[in-house]
Amino acid sequence: METHSRHSATQEYPHPFIHQVKMTRAQRIRGIILGSVLFPVRVTMAALCFLLMWPVARLRFAGLSEEERSRPVQGWRRWLLHPIMLGLSRLAFFFLGFLWVRVKGRRAELKEAPVLVVAPHSSFMDMVSLMPTQLATVVSRSENTSLPVVGALLEFNQAVLVSRKDPESRRRAVAQVTERLTSGGYWPQMLMFPEGTTTNGSTLIKFKPGAFLAGLPVQPVLLRYPNRLDTVRWTYKGTSWAEALWYTTSQFYTNVTVEFLPVYSPTPEEKADPNLYADNVQRLMARALGLPATDYVMEGRVPVKKLGGLSLPLESPARKTLKLLRTNGLGALEVQAALDRMLDRCRSGAQGSKVSPEELSSVLGLTDKPTAAAICDIYSKDELVDLRPICFTLGALSGRVGFAATLHTAFALFDAGGRGSLTAEELSDLMGALLDFPQRHTAELHAQASGGGRLTEENLLRVLTAHPAYQRVATEYMKAEEANGTAGNNNGNAYGGNKKLD
Repeated sequence: METHSRHSATQEYPHPFIHQVKMTRAQRIRGIILGSVLFPVRVTMAALCFLLMWPVARLRFAGLSEEERSRPVQGWRRWLLHPIMLGLSRLAFFFLGFLWVRVKGRRAELKEAPVLVVAPHSSFMDMVSLMPTQLATVVSRSENTSLPVVGALLEFNQAVLVSRKDPESRRRAVAQVTERLTSGGYWPQMLMFPEGTTTNGSTLIKFKPGAFLAGLPVQPVLLRYPNRLDTVRWTYKGTSWAEALWYTTSQFYTNVTVEFLPVYSPTPEEKADPNLYADNVQRLMARALGLPATDYVMEGRVPVKKLGGLSLPLESPARKTLKLLRTNGLGALEVQAALDRMLDRCRSGAQGSKVSPEELSSVLGLTDKPTAAAICDIYSKDELVDLRPICFTLGALSGRVGFAATLHTAFALFDAGGRGSLTAEELSDLMGALLDFPQRHTAELHAQASGGGRLTEENLLRVLTAHPAYQRVATEYMKAEEANGTAGNNNGNAYGGNKKLD
């Protein structure tokens, strides 16, 4: 079984969380004309179908106790109501423009594969894949149960509900999914989108291990929308869900292909390691789609790429900050002076490093307070912002400070006891400041840098500059940005040339 490394998620691959529908002027005019007629008709008819689904969904569990609701639905509630719901669902998508759903391959029986893994995940309209899978059970956000009609449909589906904000809810959902998959056919087949979020389909992002925890065979399912206009996708940035609905219903029809690949049976190594299992299935599906398999993932509504347990934001806050500073007339010398002032504040301790937008304006030497407020919003959603991530990332990116000097300064600030070494928690905090993103999985890095002993600055620098994977922190993420033909003092030893912390 293939276990070699995947494509690295570097800038050679497009940003998978941004999508904008690209149309010519003629296509826009045609869309407006057709949309003014088709959109209201199609949405009204689809809404009517969903309204008809509501009483069917409620009838399915009418009169059942909580204990009975926790078991798979049997008897007339299944053989009578399930086909009705399936027919209404297909009719709703027909009205939305999915006149045909092309199916390739054969859907595996429950005993062959208790879970179907579908990718790429592009939009809420991916639910069209439920038609050829006979309304397989899904996993959904618990917040969706409060939506009109949708909550009743999720109840009908007996979906596994999870709140991404509640760790305990996630643990319960994992246990529930595992219980269903290992029930030996007691529960119906499940359908899961292992990417966990929607993308623009340019890559396959890292699969979450949920569908693979049970170590049972899975059936990969490819979902394609082979249309001239890519209207269906709804992502983190770009086209909104309402625009995606408008653009899609404004077309005469929308093509969709659901392709069932052969069942994938895990090896003993994959059974023991769900992440390896997920990675290998991701690579298999990526090859079938002709797309790169990357380490991109969405964490806390922030697009990141995974690097040996570290999470590197795809959109560097420092790049946005540097652009704002340059727009406000701050040159290399002014940026250097700002870095020195930030460092002085950081030396006063973690509490002293917290500043308000007004204080940040003074520290950065900005006369435009809205710019300081904008920079605060980039780094924090709270009233105060921590200067340390701004200082470290801006210093490295501006080219005023070399990576070794940045790490030296950060190490001294986070080595609270002055021991010359870091604990696992201190390393997590340090890397979070260096990368300006919370780092909760630094155990692997800690093991690499400590070698079972003390985690010293020298060892950490060695790993972050020489390790095949971790060196990308210095060579890619914190690499100096070229400005006016130079990268400044990129090989300097300290802030301001003489601000070294001993």
